[in-house]
Amino acid sequence: MGENDLFTIKKNEKVGRFAVAKENLKAGDVIFSEIPFAYGPKSDSPVICLGCYNYLETINLCSKCSWPVCNTNCQNKSAHKDFECEVFSKAGVKFQTVEDPSEVCLQYECITPLRVLLATEKNPSRWNEEIQHMEAHNDIRKQKPIWEFNQHNVVEYLRSACKLDRFSEELIHTVCGILEINAFEARTPEGYSIRCLYPKLAIMSHNCVSNIHHAIDCKGSGDADDYSVNVRAAVDVEAGGELHSSYTYSLWPTLVRREFLRESKYFDCTCERCSDKTELGTQCGTLKCQKCDNGIILSTDPLDDKCEWKCTHCEYKTNAVAIRKVFAAIQTDLDGVEYTFGPEGIEARETLYKKYKSVLHPKNSYMTILRSGLVQLYGKAEGYALSDLPDLILERKVELCNQLLEVLDVIEPGNSRIRGLILFELHGPLMVLARHQYQNDVIDKEKFKKELRRIIDILGQSLKILKQEPPSLPEGQLALIAEQAHEQLIQNFDVLIETA
Repeated sequence: MGENDLFTIKKNEKVGRFAVAKENLKAGDVIFSEIPFAYGPKSDSPVICLGCYNYLETINLCSKCSWPVCNTNCQNKSAHKDFECEVFSKAGVKFQTVEDPSEVCLQYECITPLRVLLATEKNPSRWNEEIQHMEAHNDIRKQKPIWEFNQHNVVEYLRSACKLDRFSEELIHTVCGILEINAFEARTPEGYSIRCLYPKLAIMSHNCVSNIHHAIDCKGSGDADDYSVNVRAAVDVEAGGELHSSYTYSLWPTLVRREFLRESKYFDCTCERCSDKTELGTQCGTLKCQKCDNGIILSTDPLDDKCEWKCTHCEYKTNAVAIRKVFAAIQTDLDGVEYTFGPEGIEARETLYKKYKSVLHPKNSYMTILRSGLVQLYGKAEGYALSDLPDLILERKVELCNQLLEVLDVIEPGNSRIRGLILFELHGPLMVLARHQYQNDVIDKEKFKKELRRIIDILGQSLKILKQEPPSLPEGQLALIAEQAHEQLIQNFDVLIETA
């Protein structure tokens, strides 16, 4: 570990390696930074540029290896030029044209494993010290379809077509397993997703309530030090306290999180949140009973994915398999509106919100996900600017933000990215509402001042979190807007009171 790292590694038989705080940590403290051992396209990738990872509607090929890139600049980026480009050129392996570049392209499955394999030769000391001991779960994966898939699309392709038989089948499968289990998602400056292998970050054990936060900075250079990560304490952590990352999406309910972890990371999570039928009081997986007025439907054993689910007020019973089907149907509806923005995005989400309001507990995960989308659209979509919204809609945005924060306080406490975003979204409607109330004599000057100070504090909390985000990311850019707005509110406080 680095000299400045604020964690140490421990081991036990149950979980293997894990990290603990070397000293008392305050929320926001940088625990460590690192650059990825390797990075590249995710599995199931469509056709993307191998230099910058943008999606390609029309395919332009590298003049040296004949694989897709945007242009000469991308062709010459180190991540491509010094890795697969050399291999493909030497072996004469060219990209095979596809009909639809937006569809999953199996030719891309080999790219990131190949980059890891080549990195073992370019940086053997780091491979030996940090990577080769990472969990690959080859014993489990051999029994699953993914092993046969990788055998055909990665192992045989690299060893035969690419003439890389110096890498054994076992090593290539191990690399695939290390990537599947340990890689983290990163975003390019344009918002596209890739995967990166961070050995230190991978040591952090999983918990469905994380106490650390990581931010990945893409400089867009394509060099070896691109996609560096900063890992900070999200909350205060005492010396010796275990450091937890989350390997799954925190807003999902327990049934979905545990299924994802079992299928992709090969373990059953038994953390405090997963073990609690109310998910620490958030009710993220809870449904309303359709057979009685006041009952809610809860799991009888959250760690059993086939157990009974019962109503708290009547005799109604169902089972986890049926509940999982309900969640899958709702997720399909949410997926259908994920990339719908503007007024249509608001209307589509409000329709789903009304549809599931009578089915799901108000704090259920899917209601929370819908709220998250709505608060980021109200105030931005055409025809829904904050200055144009009636007080009723402004109050709705405030209510949605507060309901979100109530859940986030439990499942993503402290300095989490989403918390910073929601606090920023909250300050705007509060500001407009306070001005309207003062102008209409609903509140007096002193109450208006008090409310403005509260709004400045909320924006300050948002700024504190968002400033930790790299400027290459949208959240980092939002931090600049938040900082400017915060300074203006403080500097013009008296003027705002007099001119409201």
